[in-house]
Amino acid sequence: MGGTPVFTGTRVPLQNLIDSLKGGESIEDFPDAFPTVKREQVLAVIEAGRLRILESV
Repeated sequence: MGGTPVFTGTRVPLQNLIDSLKGGESIEDFPDAFPTVKREQVLAVIEAGRLRILESV
């Protein structure tokens, strides 16, 4: 994907999750739209972002 961050084991860019959440979709909706992505992966990405934000404060 040319350096674009993707969910491990998929070709689904993390940006797709951000765009979906910004568009009002729920965490549960995302794996329905991208079946190669597991709910646990979605939660792990959100947790990693949370930790990154907390580290920078």
